[in-house]
Amino acid sequence: AKVGLTAVVMPVVPILAGIFGGRLSTGILLPMLCIADIFAVKYYHRHAEWRYILRLLPWAVLGIALGIVVGGTVNDAQFRHILAAVILVGLVIMIIREFQSGTSRISERWWLSALIGLATGFTSMLTNAAGTLLAIYLFSKKLPKNSYIGTLAWFFMLVNLIKIPAHVFIWKTITLDTLLLDIALAPLILAGALLGIVVVKRIPEKPYRFLIIIMTALAALRLFF
Repeated sequence: AKVGLTAVVMPVVPILAGIFGGRLSTGILLPMLCIADIFAVKYYHRHAEWRYILRLLPWAVLGIALGIVVGGTVNDAQFRHILAAVILVGLVIMIIREFQSGTSRISERWWLSALIGLATGFTSMLTNAAGTLLAIYLFSKKLPKNSYIGTLAWFFMLVNLIKIPAHVFIWKTITLDTLLLDIALAPLILAGALLGIVVVKRIPEKPYRFLIIIMTALAALRLFF
């Protein structure tokens, strides 16, 4: 699901949270995302736009640090509602941008990169559901399909690897038991990645962009429940 279909992971977050609890579910999901990240990077590594990754990553690291600090006290339900509202507002901006030509001036300003990076790192640490936040930013750049996927894949592989020590040593949400569960589910992750590649190849540029918009909206709405 990670390859080209990033938003598909969003509904998984509340499902796992309902089964295992909010914080523990993030530790269960993270290694599975890392497996998908590696597969995505292997396939799309030549298409990444590193200028955007390097612009966002330092702020994302700061967001991760903030997420670690507040992760033990944040109300999961309230946070998901706030996150969903922010995503839906951003989605409206994405749709407007689809009918405009050129690149938004605001998207080039350093403070927007800082805000997106900070929010992406923070929400990724708390929920593993920050893909749509970065999609809002990258879509404003009007990147080609493969460049969008490659940039997304590299960025989240780096972010997810940075998060692992906190889950192991601070939150203690990655343990031998959770890793055994992840290993058992690895074939499903691989199948989802292969499906993502096939779908991306078969969908033309314009329909693909609108598919991402629809999936982003559904994923954001799912966070309210």
